[in-house]
Amino acid sequence: MKPMRNWLPLIPIAALLLIWQFLSTSGIVPPFLLPSPLRVITVFVADFPLLMWHLSYTLFEAITGLSIAVIVAFVLAIIMDSNRYIKQSITPILLLTQTMPVIAIAPLLILWMGYGLTPKITLVFLTCFFPVTIGLLGAFASADNDALRLLQSMGAKKWQLYRYIKIPQSLPAFFSGLKIAASYSIIGAVVAEWLGGNAGLGVYMIRVRRTYSFDKMFAVIFLVSLLSLVLIRLVSFIEFKSMPWRKKTNEM
Repeated sequence: MKPMRNWLPLIPIAALLLIWQFLSTSGIVPPFLLPSPLRVITVFVADFPLLMWHLSYTLFEAITGLSIAVIVAFVLAIIMDSNRYIKQSITPILLLTQTMPVIAIAPLLILWMGYGLTPKITLVFLTCFFPVTIGLLGAFASADNDALRLLQSMGAKKWQLYRYIKIPQSLPAFFSGLKIAASYSIIGAVVAEWLGGNAGLGVYMIRVRRTYSFDKMFAVIFLVSLLSLVLIRLVSFIEFKSMPWRKKTNEM
């Protein structure tokens, strides 16, 4: 029964693809507006080397921006958690960064930083920074007070409280925020490339859109979605390796 359960999530996807194929080939929707899945796959295979070349730029921007966001979020969350005055001062700024639409920030970053990698990485950083920081702050605040008081009574220093209590207990929330940030990182990189650049999946999409090659547009959309899923699975794998006891708990 377990192998059967593993295949169940694919049934709605297969049904959706069949309906899509029927709409495109039956003429209900013109093929140039809605290319069939088979046509998209054909184009993807034909343009595979070019897509991989553009993908290398987008993936570098996404991973670099995500890595910087995780490091800064981790350090800032510890600083904010250890000092409530700093937390009260910085929290409104964090919320303000999330009220500004990404599509409005990207042109300003390109204007200030040029058309290189820097504005793309910066936009990915701004997109991924918030969910990781908020997840860590919430986890630090909900740490086991009895365990913290026990360590303090034994003369533990502040860094030891984080080392033995707060950081281990914050890992589930951290990885939950990291999964969201990982999916956002690809989207942020592509959006930044839409507005200026020489390479990347966003640049490729702009070029094929101008020639009305919607089949190639769908190929890039599939690739971006697949890449986001791969990154989320990678984070899940790292989560399992970091917290193997969670799987044992679930099995019990």
